[in-house]
Amino acid sequence: MEMNEKSTSRREFLTAGLLAGGLAVVAGCSSKKSPFDPEAGDLVAASGEKVKLLSVDGEIIEVDKAFLKPVPDLPQVSNEAARIGIPGKKFAMVIDLSRCKSLKKCQTACNHMHHIHPGQNWIKVYPMQDADHTSPYWQPTTCMHCDEPPCVKVCPVDATFKRQDGIVLIDSDRCIGCRFCMAACPYSTRVFNWEEPGLTKEIADKPYSCETSVPQKKGTVGKCDFCPDMVRKGSLPHCVAACPNGVFFFGDMLEDSVTNGSETFRFSDLIKDKAGYRLMEDLGTKPSVYYLPPVNRNFPFEKHDEEDSTENKSKSKS
Repeated sequence: MEMNEKSTSRREFLTAGLLAGGLAVVAGCSSKKSPFDPEAGDLVAASGEKVKLLSVDGEIIEVDKAFLKPVPDLPQVSNEAARIGIPGKKFAMVIDLSRCKSLKKCQTACNHMHHIHPGQNWIKVYPMQDADHTSPYWQPTTCMHCDEPPCVKVCPVDATFKRQDGIVLIDSDRCIGCRFCMAACPYSTRVFNWEEPGLTKEIADKPYSCETSVPQKKGTVGKCDFCPDMVRKGSLPHCVAACPNGVFFFGDMLEDSVTNGSETFRFSDLIKDKAGYRLMEDLGTKPSVYYLPPVNRNFPFEKHDEEDSTENKSKSKS
């Protein structure tokens, strides 16, 4: 598999964030000398903690964390702008089933960052087995962000919508809780907020954002949103950044590039060479989530004893 070392998406989707200003300062400094901080008027002391980044030439470099300047928070876009999406992009995800060990770090990060009600998960990790004589494997399942989304077609109030960049989102300010979208989704990736999410007052008082899906509201539907607020900043979705085994790849199909933060591939080559596929392709939904088969697995399948009874209870209600 050939890595696309020159792809621009390697500079756009970085877990730590690629800061041109910070890298420019570091480029002119040796490992023995701290760079000069013009704002502080003094040398910056090295912390000793190294962060891996990609240079503008596509090379992996290590930079002391103290030399990086934080990325300023971008102003939150309006829900009207959020409904349009990011121009010139077509986002997709690739999930490598051979790498999944069901650590559920993706699930934990998603739940935490979206303030999801305890017992609900926007990312499900299912034990799968294709046939009696084949070995089981783990399958992370998210919203498929379909190009032909049935959920959008059945929503009577335009609460569920598809953006120009391919991401399917929910506007909870419009959602009336009819759950038509849940019935129409063949992948069962949506959840219904039967109860108050149990948010802090600070989070609950925030105006709802389609791009962050926060705050969730009782009587509305929630789902994976591909973290467009992070993507807009040039960062990876939370599930991709949190996975220690590099299961999730995210990127732009128009640039033909996907990355998990440490590895980057041409999307077309990855799907072709690894026999990538989409779930239930015969339905014509055209998902934006692709899977790589669980061959040459990194880990043996280990069934977990604990069961998420609260999630099962939530699913039974829906």
